[in-house]
Amino acid sequence: MTRVIGLMSGTSVDGIDAALVEISGSDLDLKIELLAGATYGYPTELREKILAVCAGSPLSMEELAALDDAIAFQFAQAAVAIQTGLPPAELIGSHGQTVYHRPLGVKGEQPVTTLGYSLQLGRGEVIAEITGIKTISNFRVADIAAGGEGAPLVPKIDACLLRSSTHNRCIQNIGGISNVTYLPVSEGNWLEQVYGWDTGPGNALLDLAVEYFSNGSKTYDYNGEWAASGTPCEALVEQWLAQEFFKIPPPKSTGRELFSRDYLKQCLVESEAYNLAPADFLATLTELTVASIVESYRNFLPQMPDEVLLCGGGASNLYLKQQLQIRLDSVPVLTTNQVGLSRDFKEAIAFAVLAYWRNLGIPGNLPQVTGASEAVCLGNLYSPRYQHQSS
Repeated sequence: MTRVIGLMSGTSVDGIDAALVEISGSDLDLKIELLAGATYGYPTELREKILAVCAGSPLSMEELAALDDAIAFQFAQAAVAIQTGLPPAELIGSHGQTVYHRPLGVKGEQPVTTLGYSLQLGRGEVIAEITGIKTISNFRVADIAAGGEGAPLVPKIDACLLRSSTHNRCIQNIGGISNVTYLPVSEGNWLEQVYGWDTGPGNALLDLAVEYFSNGSKTYDYNGEWAASGTPCEALVEQWLAQEFFKIPPPKSTGRELFSRDYLKQCLVESEAYNLAPADFLATLTELTVASIVESYRNFLPQMPDEVLLCGGGASNLYLKQQLQIRLDSVPVLTTNQVGLSRDFKEAIAFAVLAYWRNLGIPGNLPQVTGASEAVCLGNLYSPRYQHQSS
């Protein structure tokens, strides 16, 4: 058994999810036990800086370096805290904080590259130095170098931990951005038929809208209660679903670069024709998240799933879950908790597993998911200069 800490902060920038797990096995025989899970909030000023950068606010190189170190410090503190009262970890897998993601096929500055680009802040070498624990970070670059999107990276972990011998499953993560893993019944060459992609917005637009309508007094809609008091505008949902991203076939990924504050402003402008109250607008945005998920299943899956397992922050949004169940009709909408894997810490667990695999030299990506030319080991390894003595 190897004790590994997984660290993750997603596009919602809600805080750092930390999971301390014991892992055994190697690949499809992987077994994990969650020893502890907790979310550690960013200091308010740091969170605001991260959100500003994600929204395109310019930084000097000095400011970028300071932000990189500040995020790494917070990740390291989370790693230290999650071990309190428990056996110390031997390895850390840190996803870091994504501040920019340019998918494959989106052209940047000249010269045009055939590769995507993804930037996660929170340097692994700083985390290793502060914690005294070998740290693996920067997981996306190897997949991108192999011609992939660099996302989503969790489908292989989903395949190992959540496959079923009787049901075709969709594992639907709803963070700031939503992504899906399709797991066919585990027989024959089933692993080659595992698919995954980003389906569109999750909580990102909803959180921005709540902040806007509450004049900054709220950062999210608890249980979707505000949205639940409104009525979605189906005509507006259909208009928004015409956006190009939803039509692009996988492999595909996205982020706050597309579903941004500017995107929300355009949605608000387009909603003026319908004279929506704030609750109606939030209900309509929720319906966009739900409809984009279901439409992507219908357009890109070989068949509809037998069941859907939710994870991520959106799994706690009761109104969103209810609306998703309505659109999926007879397909049960459950959570990963109901099959023994924490819905709140599944993503942090995934990066613990990716670090474990990197340490063993086992590839972590699925080429048919990301579009990479081959399966590759993910992450850069950093060893501390001094091994801290455990207490």
